[in-house]
Amino acid sequence: MNQGFGLGEIVNLRRARKQRRRDQDDAIAAANRLAHGVGKAAKRETRAERERAERALEGHRREPNSQEP
Repeated sequence: MNQGFGLGEIVNLRRARKQRRRDQDDAIAAANRLAHGVGKAAKRETRAERERAERALEGHRREPNSQEP
């Protein structure tokens, strides 16, 4: 008489440990991306914005390439 208490699913413990470790590593990687990551597009945009600002500043100098006394 089986009252719903059968054998559980057979689990390969080595595979289960590896999968648990992968899941933990993925969670850590996701947290690191949020904390430290800046995408390539964002870096490019920041660099372009900085270069635009530098060009604008250079364009507004009164005497280009002159040295202060």
